[in-house]
Amino acid sequence: MSASRRFDRLPRFLAILAICFPLAVDAIAAPALPVATTRDLAPVTSDWLVMPVTRKAAIFSSDGGKKLILTNGLIRRAWRIEPNAGCVEFDNLMTGAAILRAVKPEASVTLNGVRYDVGGLVGQPDHAYLTDKWEQSLRAAPAAMRLANWEVGQTRQRFGWKRVRHRDESLPWPPPGVSLRLDFQPSDVDRVKSGARGGTAGASNKIAALKNVSVSVHYEMYDGIPLIAKWLTVHNGSGQPVRLQAFVNEILAAVEAESAVDARERWQFPNLHIESDYAFRGMDSTTADRTTHWIADPQYQTQVNYERKNPCLLESRPPIGPDAILAPGATFTSFRTFELVYDSTDRERNGLALRRMYRTLAPWVTENPIMMHLTDARPAAVRRAVDQCAAVGFEMLILSFGSGLNMESTDPAYIAQFKELSDYARSKGVELGGYSLLASRRVNDETDCINPKTGKPGGATFGNSPCLGSQWGEDYFKHIDGFLHGAGFALLEHDGSYPGDVCASTKHPGHRGLDDSQWTQWSQISDFYRQCRRDGIYLNVPDWYFLNGSNKTGMGYRETNWSLPREQQLIHARQNMFDGTWEKTPSMGWMFVPLVQYQGGGAAATIEPLSQHLDTYEAHLANCFGYGVQACYRGPRLYDTDITQALVKRWVDFFKAHRAILESDVIHLRRADGRQWDGILHVNPNINERGLAVIYNPSDEPLETTIELPLYYTGLTEQAMVSQEGKPAALYKLERAYKIRIKVRAPAHGRTWFLITANL
Repeated sequence: MSASRRFDRLPRFLAILAICFPLAVDAIAAPALPVATTRDLAPVTSDWLVMPVTRKAAIFSSDGGKKLILTNGLIRRAWRIEPNAGCVEFDNLMTGAAILRAVKPEASVTLNGVRYDVGGLVGQPDHAYLTDKWEQSLRAAPAAMRLANWEVGQTRQRFGWKRVRHRDESLPWPPPGVSLRLDFQPSDVDRVKSGARGGTAGASNKIAALKNVSVSVHYEMYDGIPLIAKWLTVHNGSGQPVRLQAFVNEILAAVEAESAVDARERWQFPNLHIESDYAFRGMDSTTADRTTHWIADPQYQTQVNYERKNPCLLESRPPIGPDAILAPGATFTSFRTFELVYDSTDRERNGLALRRMYRTLAPWVTENPIMMHLTDARPAAVRRAVDQCAAVGFEMLILSFGSGLNMESTDPAYIAQFKELSDYARSKGVELGGYSLLASRRVNDETDCINPKTGKPGGATFGNSPCLGSQWGEDYFKHIDGFLHGAGFALLEHDGSYPGDVCASTKHPGHRGLDDSQWTQWSQISDFYRQCRRDGIYLNVPDWYFLNGSNKTGMGYRETNWSLPREQQLIHARQNMFDGTWEKTPSMGWMFVPLVQYQGGGAAATIEPLSQHLDTYEAHLANCFGYGVQACYRGPRLYDTDITQALVKRWVDFFKAHRAILESDVIHLRRADGRQWDGILHVNPNINERGLAVIYNPSDEPLETTIELPLYYTGLTEQAMVSQEGKPAALYKLERAYKIRIKVRAPAHGRTWFLITANL
C-alpha cells in the first residue's frame, strides 16, 4: 500500500489542488503510517538462525512524521525526512550496537559532468557519533538533491524464476518484506550552480538541463533476516539526453571495527557483509566483489588514527562507468547493494548467516540435480548415457567439454538432432544440457576486448577475451539462446563467463567506448542469465553470478589436482568441500570425479575401468553425497558391470532418502588432513531429520574414537535420537552447551554416518 500522498484521505478540494499544483521540493506529504511504539521497535529475542522469526519487516513514522523507521526486529534503519532525507539510525538490534556514526548523503550521481549529492543532512559537530539532540538540529545541504516524495510497498522479484526441478520448497520468491522508495529532485538551479560538486558557471547549461531529472533511492528489508538491499533509479524527465557517468548507491559512515593510532597495512572492516549483484571474476563473493569500497572519511576528524585513514566509510560503486546515456523519458537502474548485519565474529555463525542470505536472495541455488558429464556427444553415446543415468537415479546429463558438442551452431538439422536426444532424455526422467566456452578464448582483432593501455587486443583477465558488446558477442548470445530452446536443453554449463574485462574499442555496436564497456557487457550477460532463470534453464557458471540467476559454481578446486593419484584426490576433495561450504550451501558448488583421465596422471589418476577401482569410486560417491554436493562424474559411462551399477545406485538412494538434510547447512567438525578422522554435520531445525553427521577415516587402521557433535543449530535443546547407518536409534541427553558425545567406529579408508532426529 502506498504511504505517499494519499489524496483519498484529503477533502475533495484539497485533493484537486494537490493534483493540479504538486508540492514543492521542500514540502513532503504527511505520511499515512502507524506511529512507532516501544513494542514495534523492540528487538526480537529468539535466535533467528534457529527459530523462525514471526515478526514481519515494517515501516513506521515517529517525531510527528519527520522520521521514517524501517525494522524487522533484527535490524533497524531510520531516516529524518525534514528538511531533507538522511539516514540517522542504522542499528544492530541483535547486539544492541549502533552501526551508523554519522549522516551522509543517501547517494551521489554524476550527471553531465557534475557530481550531485542525493539527500543527506549536514551540521553534525562530530562524526564519531550522533546524538538525538544533534539530529534535531541537522540541516539540508544547499546543493544536494531534495526529497520530493516517498512511498512504501512490498518487495518485488528482481526477475522471474521458473521452478522445474527439485529445490527447497519452503523458500518464497520474492523474499517477503517491505520496501521504501525515496524520490529526490534537484534543488533550484541557482543553488545547484553555486554549490554542486564540480559545478561552475560554465556548466550552467548542463545543470539547467537536469531540472527534470529525478533520482530515486530504493530500499528493501526482508522478513526474518538482518538484511537490507539498496539501489538507485535515475529518470530523465527532460527533453534531451542526459549522461550518467558515475554513481555511488550507498554511502555509509559506519562505526569503525578497530581504533589504531598508528598506520596499518591491513585494517579490520566493520562487521557487515556487503555484496552487490555487480560481481564477476571469482568463485567466491570476496574475489568477485567489485563494488564494495571501505575508505577513509575526511569528515571524521576526531578518530584515533593519527593520519585519519581508518577505513570506516563505505561506498558502493562500480569501478568504472556506467557512462550511460539516458534518452528523454528513459530510466536507469543501478546494481543492488545488499547489507547483511552479523551478530557475531564466530566464523561458523557468520557463515550460516551468509548461506541464509543466498537462499533468501537466490533460492534457485537450492536446485541440486545429480549430474553426469558425458565425454561423447554422438547420439548413440548420449542415449546409452541417458539409460544409465535413469537406471541409477541421476537427474541430469551434461555434454561436457571435449564431447564434440557445438552450441554455437545455427544449423537446423544439427539442433534437431539434439532436440530428439533431449526429448528422449526427458522421457526417461533425465534433463539434458551442454557446455559452451565464452570468455577465455581468442576470436579476432575486431571482436576481442581492446586494451586501453595498448590500443590492441590482449591483457584481459584470461589473456584474450571477446567483447560481449562486439557484433560477435551479440550474435553469440542469440546463437546460444536459439540452441538452448531449439534443442530443448535444460542446462547451460557456461565456462569462462564474463570476467569484468573493459574494452577501449569505439567500433563495437554494444558500447561507445571504454567508460561504458564494463557496464554494458555485465548487463548483456546478466540479462541472459536472468532469462535462463525465467525459462528454467539450469546454469553451471564458474563465477559468482548467483544473484543474477546462476545455480552453481565450483566448490573450490585446482583442476590439475584431478591428475594426482586417486588416494590424494579423495583427501583434496574433502578439503575442497569443507572449505567451500563456509560460505556456500552444499548445492551451490560442484565437485569433479575423473572417471577417465582429465588432464594427465594416467592410470593412477583415473577410475576406469570402474569395476577394477570400486573402492575409489565408492569413496568419491561417499565424499560428495555425504557432503550433499553434486560432482561432475566425467566419462563415457557411470557403470560397467552389475556390481558397479548397484554401488552407484546405493549411494544415490542414500542421498535421495536423506536429501533434505544433506542439502542443508554444514557445521564444520574437522578438516581432512589424511592423518585423523575428518567430518561434517548437516543441520536443519525445521525438519524432523535435524542433523546428519558424516565421519571419514583416511587411515590404514580402523577408527574407534569418541566425537563431540554440536547440536545447537539443529534446534534440539534437551535430547536427540541418534541412529548409525539406519540401525536402531539411541537416546542422547544434550549437555548444557547443546552437545552430545558419540562413539564412532569406521573401517580403514572408510566412513560412517549418523542421523539425528527429534523423535523416533
